[in-house]
Amino acid sequence: MRICIFGAGAVGSHFAVRLARSGHDVSCVMRGPHLEVVKAKGLTLRVDGTEFPARVKASDDAAALGPQDIVISTLKANALDSLVAGLPPLLGGDTAVMFAQNGIPWWYDIGLAPGHPPMPDLGFLDPGGRLRALVSRERSVSFMRLDQPSA
Repeated sequence: MRICIFGAGAVGSHFAVRLARSGHDVSCVMRGPHLEVVKAKGLTLRVDGTEFPARVKASDDAAALGPQDIVISTLKANALDSLVAGLPPLLGGDTAVMFAQNGIPWWYDIGLAPGHPPMPDLGFLDPGGRLRALVSRERSVSFMRLDQPSA
């Protein structure tokens, strides 16, 4: 499975190592000195004195990585603008997008029951609704159906 971690800092790099060591074709969108080290040496996860190395593709240009089966965004909410620009070349016809993000997500209100109390304005989390336009409810694996009872 082709999996791209978008914003591979500490959390994203942890995911990348675990997924790569599980046999997936993992790529990372990252920047700065971290990018250069990953290109040269790969990633290493250290847990309780044990090292888990992994080779992954890494780039600051999402278009260089091509369409993925899954894109996992580990960006902080204030960096989501880079996802708006970088996501389209990673999307194939069936690409799923997952958001591993702290805080109130920009998509929180999608799927709430009609009688749900009014939501606060969360527009600042997705200025102009650009992410909502790119990532449909059907494409995202992070939505929970709140309008139907769970099984």
